[in-house]
Amino acid sequence: MNPRDADQVLTIYQHGLDTGHASFETIAPAWPEFDAAKLDRYRYVATDPTADPANNVLGWIAASPVSDRCCYAGVVEHSIYISPHARGQGIGTALLTTFIAATEADDIWTIQTGVFPENAPSLRLHAKAGFRTVGTRQRLGRLHGHWRDVILLERRSHAVL
Repeated sequence: MNPRDADQVLTIYQHGLDTGHASFETIAPAWPEFDAAKLDRYRYVATDPTADPANNVLGWIAASPVSDRCCYAGVVEHSIYISPHARGQGIGTALLTTFIAATEADDIWTIQTGVFPENAPSLRLHAKAGFRTVGTRQRLGRLHGHWRDVILLERRSHAVL
């Protein structure tokens, strides 16, 4: 992922936000804010090589730091979003597989994420990639006036111990 992907990445992000089942956010940020919130490493886009470069991003994944404390240096949180027209085609699996391999190569031992219980496709994708449910954070926040639970998932590396 790089700045030339910004418009497509943020459009895909907004599509996910519009579902009401992806995040507590409702409006995708501008690129500078998005960029600042993500780690420089572990940002990937899946593209369609046959499509116009201005409209070829099918999905993206990126990491955020969990904490700046040194004891959490091997822990990241990730977000993954797939374009509505590319869902169900293995894009999420490909992105998550690439992401996991890259983080493990850099000694990241835990990847975590939070998913709304209603987001069944994301829960299935993460389970298939070896994530486990740590617990449910009940009534963690409000979205559109309603309290929402968040399922906390993590994947502990077997390669980085």
